[in-house]
Amino acid sequence: MTPKEVLAMCREKDVKAVDLRFTDFPGLSQHTTIPVTHLTEEMFEDGLGFDGSSIRGWQAINESDMLIVPQPDTAFVDPFSELPTLVLICNIFDPLTREEYSRDPRSVARKAANYLKSTGIADTACFGPEAEFFVFDDVRFDQNSHSGFYHLDSIEGEWNRGRDEGPNRGYKIRHKKGYFPVPPTDHMMDIRNEMMQTLVDCGLEVECHHHEVATAGQCEIDLRFQDMLTMADQLLVYKYVVKNVAWRHGKTATFMPKPLYADNGSGMHVHLSMWKDEQPLFAGGGYAGLSEIALHALGGILKHARSILAFSNPTTNSYKRLVPGYEAPVNLAYSQRNRSAACRIPMYSMSPTSKRIEFRCPDPSCNPYLAFSAILMAAIDGIQNKIDPGDPMDKNIYDLPPEQLANIPKTPASLAESLAALKQDHDFLLRGDVFTPDVISTWIHDKMVNDVDSIRLRPHPYEFCMYYDI
Repeated sequence: MTPKEVLAMCREKDVKAVDLRFTDFPGLSQHTTIPVTHLTEEMFEDGLGFDGSSIRGWQAINESDMLIVPQPDTAFVDPFSELPTLVLICNIFDPLTREEYSRDPRSVARKAANYLKSTGIADTACFGPEAEFFVFDDVRFDQNSHSGFYHLDSIEGEWNRGRDEGPNRGYKIRHKKGYFPVPPTDHMMDIRNEMMQTLVDCGLEVECHHHEVATAGQCEIDLRFQDMLTMADQLLVYKYVVKNVAWRHGKTATFMPKPLYADNGSGMHVHLSMWKDEQPLFAGGGYAGLSEIALHALGGILKHARSILAFSNPTTNSYKRLVPGYEAPVNLAYSQRNRSAACRIPMYSMSPTSKRIEFRCPDPSCNPYLAFSAILMAAIDGIQNKIDPGDPMDKNIYDLPPEQLANIPKTPASLAESLAALKQDHDFLLRGDVFTPDVISTWIHDKMVNDVDSIRLRPHPYEFCMYYDI
């Protein structure tokens, strides 16, 4: 879509306002809104000024002026605003140099896609994330100097079997038994249908939706794979739609990886394939029908997985999901069909166009621009250096004897460990100036201060159960 076509779309849809959106460093969408009369063809070149020092992880106050530049091919009509509103996703530029801002996550993804083309390996990397989420009916939490708590509730939560609901009609989902039941056990079908249709109305291609394994409203809606930048854009639209449809129904949705104790967390399995001249490159005669390029890409992802997780699993809560026993992929191995390995080769179809790698570690708390870029850069490194992924692991890894299990590398046990791995292993990210040194150093510093230290310094409520009587 061209700027002229966007303006025509505004007239056709009787748009009154234009919402300009971008993504901050951690991955939350930000926005500013202008009257539609202020949207001109020139704005798609000149942009709009804003204060970059107020955005997390960005500019210092003495160099705060930045430009937000709308991208015409991202336009869609907001399905939630009362006033007819067009949404445009934007890139961020320095107003003096007119260069893309290095800490703009979308710029990182654009550079990663361009770097792939420059290598000659492929011209397109396709991504297909499976982002899971919870829909709760009530959420309360607080933390201060002398108290801290959280409380979650869901009409379908197992803990509500005995609650007086006037009447309680049962059909509560047991812990770990939420996968694929029909209504009325699945309370979320109508809401997911509305989410699906809203996504379709926004121009996204939905493949399917279903209830996920956990009790208390865990869901998944799958999008059809797209090129990396498009999919990162769409994942942010996905989160926006999911949260707002839930809100419209008096509920609340969260992409927090592990909100419930003793049940499955929310992951985001990421499917990756590469294409050149519209031909798939990952199909071949090797293990599980993979090509040599695909196997080397696997090798790169497994080699760099511990540092990738600093971007793909970027919260302290992420590592409460990455523990054995909850379908969590904590073992850095690969296999066909085997969901206990970090990398899986899906075998639903033997068509060359369906051949892909599934990286199962990431979760939906990540910034998709940064996470997808890190995964792609690791895969490129594996291909360029012909990294051997080793032997596949087709057994259930959780059932292996301890002496065999000890030989399989593991994911980091905490965000601090992932950040330490990133500090030691990030040269592959710097190639092509995709991730710049200031992006790496700022990410590590901000995550240590704002995430790791914030949790490390606060007493945990359960510590009182464990230690108060010492």
